[in-house]
Amino acid sequence: MGRGRQPGGTHIVDNQPPWRVDVDEYTLNGPLGAAVARFGGGWADAELRDIGRLVGGEGFQRDASLAHTHPPVAHTFDRWGFRLDEVEYDSSYHRVIGAAVAHGAHTAAWADPRPGAAVARAATFMLFAQVEPGHACPISMTHAGVASLQESPWVAEDWMPRLYSRSYDPRLLPASEKPSALIGMAMTEKQGGSDVRANRTTGVHTSGHSYQLSGHKWFCSAPMSDAFLVLAQTRRDGRDEGLSCLFVPRVLPHGDRNVFRIQRLKDKLGNRSNASAEIEFDGTVGMLLGEPGRGVRTIIEMVQRTRLDCVLGTAAGMRQSVAEALWHARGRHAFGELLVDQPAMAAVLADLALESEAAMLTGLRLAQAFEADASPHDVALRRLATPVAKYWVCKRGPHHAYEAMECLGGNGYTEWFPLARRFREQPVMAIWEGSGNVIALDVLRALTRDADSADAMAAELETTAGAHPLLDAHTRRTVALLRSMGDADAGSAQAGARRLTEMLALALQASLMVRYAPDVVAEAFIGARLGDDRGAQYGVLPGGTDSAAILARH
Repeated sequence: MGRGRQPGGTHIVDNQPPWRVDVDEYTLNGPLGAAVARFGGGWADAELRDIGRLVGGEGFQRDASLAHTHPPVAHTFDRWGFRLDEVEYDSSYHRVIGAAVAHGAHTAAWADPRPGAAVARAATFMLFAQVEPGHACPISMTHAGVASLQESPWVAEDWMPRLYSRSYDPRLLPASEKPSALIGMAMTEKQGGSDVRANRTTGVHTSGHSYQLSGHKWFCSAPMSDAFLVLAQTRRDGRDEGLSCLFVPRVLPHGDRNVFRIQRLKDKLGNRSNASAEIEFDGTVGMLLGEPGRGVRTIIEMVQRTRLDCVLGTAAGMRQSVAEALWHARGRHAFGELLVDQPAMAAVLADLALESEAAMLTGLRLAQAFEADASPHDVALRRLATPVAKYWVCKRGPHHAYEAMECLGGNGYTEWFPLARRFREQPVMAIWEGSGNVIALDVLRALTRDADSADAMAAELETTAGAHPLLDAHTRRTVALLRSMGDADAGSAQAGARRLTEMLALALQASLMVRYAPDVVAEAFIGARLGDDRGAQYGVLPGGTDSAAILARH
């Protein structure tokens, strides 16, 4: 990509920052490095620096752009009319996802569950997703899928070593020829969407753990994955078993392709480097995971982990937005001053940075709660904190991306800069794995089905009692509302679910900022989010906020 001054008086380019390239995305992100160390992943610092240089390099950035410029294409039939059911990706996409797998962004925390492994894996995931978000979908599903496979040894014994592999091969091959694998999923259907119990896909028991599936899935993520988690209404010996979870490989053990008919690819607003498909099963072979009729229970831990990655992916996008907006403001003059030195712009940038840091801390604290050696407190906390964080952080993503895009002016609105792509990408994390109402209602379910989760959240917030009067007041109101939900009727509880979720999220974020951010940062965040004079838009900060000090951290 051409850079520098061009000859000719009318085409001299000045007052423009250089291309933000060949940077170390990890080292430049001071808040991330500090948080990784505080949450127990400091031992991964050297590799995270390597990853930071990789994703900040010109080659990786070019691949990220190409993967969206040349989106995947479905090939339903070959030239002779035989079923092919393959998706062709640009080579840039394969290089991106291959690098992410090589660095363990998918299953490193499972394969080597040392203390801090989940935090280190979360940071790795965020660094890759910061620059190219589409590949993060199969990376996340593979990470999360392990949770659903590990209790089914008839599948896990053969497949877990492949999921832990750091190699990547995009071809559909038998296990004997391909020692690595990625996992996708096909849960939702046209008539049900998030209401997966309305699924009509059926599975008839054949022998052992095997079923034959028939049905149509409206959203299948990453259809070139090696295997999929699928929900279906199963039957055995003429009896209905209920909604079960099945493991569907693309290639069967003897080498034949499983029936997996790709009807078409979704034409999505964003996430365009990653394929999402409508697929049909017709005599497709699947193996039961967990117990028959307990499909939702089998996938619930997978869902929790994909929701965690939605939070991490949104936080990664916020970091990209802040980095690009701040780079522009530090390299462009207007009205006689650098943009970053102008108070109005500095306030917007500082507010975006506050949001980014709070989202990152929320994501890493949540990742810490998923460590293999997580305490009982953290296990209880994550049941409630995961939907709370997923709801709030992911909903904040699109507005955050828009405001950062506006900082670049007209350039930000063009496809030559990454923030237009980021603006289209951020809604994905809010919609997938449960959109707003589904997530808010899951917060209510956590409170009614797991009373320990409410106690754990209250205890988490209690750690910063007395640290700030605004936070104390907000926490008291939040905990009171939390406790009162147990006495509310179903209609009232559902109507208030979003309010409760929002209040919990802000209380958790403010508490984390008090614990892990400098005083000037925590004070500004609490005033801007909880103060009486808080605004509705970014850039409305409390009087006296030291925007320059906040921006120096980023």
